[in-house]
Amino acid sequence: MNVRLILADDHEMMRDGLKAMLEREDGMQVVGEASNGEDTVALAARTGPHVVVMDVAMPDLNGIEATRKIVERNPNIKIVGLSGHANKEFVREMLASGACAYVLKKRAYEELVRAIREVMKGKKYLSPDIARGVVDDYVALSSSLSDNPAFVVLTDREREVLQQLAEGKSTKEMAHNLGVSVKTVETHRRNIMEKLNLHSVAELTKYAIREGVTSLDT
Repeated sequence: MNVRLILADDHEMMRDGLKAMLEREDGMQVVGEASNGEDTVALAARTGPHVVVMDVAMPDLNGIEATRKIVERNPNIKIVGLSGHANKEFVREMLASGACAYVLKKRAYEELVRAIREVMKGKKYLSPDIARGVVDDYVALSSSLSDNPAFVVLTDREREVLQQLAEGKSTKEMAHNLGVSVKTVETHRRNIMEKLNLHSVAELTKYAIREGVTSLDT
């Protein structure tokens, strides 16, 4: 049986390199590519892959939120997180969102095939730089790492607004991207500020980076 794969990364060169590597492997087939989270969710629904290789930091909808949406709709799809960041907030939230593996980009060409084969066996995989014997502990990590953890305090839509706000999108751009009115975006922004007790875009941006909502390195 061929393992059907989707590659989700906003850098085309990265996708091209990974695709070339994966398609040299027996039993692996790349059936689709996407450059942002929303397209990845839609592509997964349309093509029914076995595995999605998911860049954690993508514009508009990050890999954490995309993972959550895909797994909610089809829990049989395996998600392999791919990131340049070893930040434990990113790791914790990817695993909590339903990812089965987390591979650092600097080791992707060494580890990705192994990670895919492991998750297809029903196992988890973390790059050794991250793992150090704590694979399952990340999911159970207390949210006390932050006074107001984004993935607990905010709703899914509020996190989407926060990410786009931190990435410098205007209110009109956010309304268009999310398919809602400008007034609705403003309401979400006000609610986010109240919940987090933050009072400026700069503060929200710092918070979003710290909590793994965005890295701004897309």
